[in-house]
Amino acid sequence: MYAARVDNSLVPAPAAALAPFVRPTRLSVRQRKRWLEILTSFDARNTYAVYDDAGNPVFNVQEQGKGFGSLIKRLFLAAYRPFRSNVEDLAGGHQILALRRPFRFMFHRLEVSTPDGRLLGALQKRWTWFRRKYTVEGPAGEELATLFGPFWRPWTFKILVPGQAQEVGLIQKKWSGLGKEMFTQADNFWIEFGAVTDPRLRALLFSATVLIDVVHFERG
Repeated sequence: MYAARVDNSLVPAPAAALAPFVRPTRLSVRQRKRWLEILTSFDARNTYAVYDDAGNPVFNVQEQGKGFGSLIKRLFLAAYRPFRSNVEDLAGGHQILALRRPFRFMFHRLEVSTPDGRLLGALQKRWTWFRRKYTVEGPAGEELATLFGPFWRPWTFKILVPGQAQEVGLIQKKWSGLGKEMFTQADNFWIEFGAVTDPRLRALLFSATVLIDVVHFERG
């Protein structure tokens, strides 16, 4: 189904941040909605529950920011807002990744770091006329992979790596059911790692779902 296995590891990264990405072949990212959001149709800070391929909960993702300033950003900037999110490992009970989205009007970006501030890489949206394209960058800006969304498959992003003609994995938004799609506006994603074995690249691909959800599927 996927091209030959690829390993794009370049420089050592903290084991605590990458260890949870070594074993799973697939992750399911499910957005959580509170009743107040459902009743008012107003999106509060995004939270996600993440499950491994056996259905076990492994991570929580929580968008940070409280108070009036955070509310104003959500009201007036909506899907364009800058934000920070923390990824917590449920097994160890500690933060493993820090996600930072700077303000961008067009070329959206998400930077992924360890909790102590070491940059693991970034997701960068690229210009295309009709299709959706992101590059997955290493800490020095080098291209590790490309996320490519075909025009006729708006809920799908193929994972491509340099030197491979075929996709090596897949990110998909999954249909949540009629009631959930209509009333909760909660988005679910699957990440098929396929031939991707490098834990750093897996961590970046997982983080990509947060940016993709906000940019393409969030309804303010």
